[in-house]
Amino acid sequence: MADGSADNSYQGSGKNPLLTVALLLNIVLMGVIAYFQYQTHLKISQQSSVEDIVKAQMAEQSQDKEVVQTGEAQEEEGKLFPLDSFTANLAQGDGPQRYIRLNAVLKLSLGAKEEEYKARKPQIRDSIISILNSKRPNDLLKVQGKEYLKEEIKSAINSYLVDGKVLDVYYVGFQIN
Repeated sequence: MADGSADNSYQGSGKNPLLTVALLLNIVLMGVIAYFQYQTHLKISQQSSVEDIVKAQMAEQSQDKEVVQTGEAQEEEGKLFPLDSFTANLAQGDGPQRYIRLNAVLKLSLGAKEEEYKARKPQIRDSIISILNSKRPNDLLKVQGKEYLKEEIKSAINSYLVDGKVLDVYYVGFQIN
């Protein structure tokens, strides 16, 4: 009897058509997914990376300039506009209250208009005084501090100007008391 019952349990496990269809459908779907992934990979590999874009821009800029470096300083053309003198309190450090007296000249690009500079003069003066008030005497006594102050003044003034820009700031008088 044991022999007959074993044969009956395996008789119903013949080929199931539903299982075959599901297996074929699964294989086709995996093939479609693989195809779309391959196409996406091709599109991504054809796109230029940030590094490629930066290298191309740097190469373009170097071709535009084509400057032979001889070790001599190159002078940019510009207009000079003197600023009125400034006297401002410096940020409180250790010790007594100190102040700065500053006379400066702005070098503006050739596209700058004198009318715009004169119209923005109160805003420019306010920005410079605010920058000076935030500085400590020890910061301004160093060469790097003076250069950083020039850069801050340039960026503050350039934020107001529409036509032209500040190329450089020259100190005519610089005194800390």
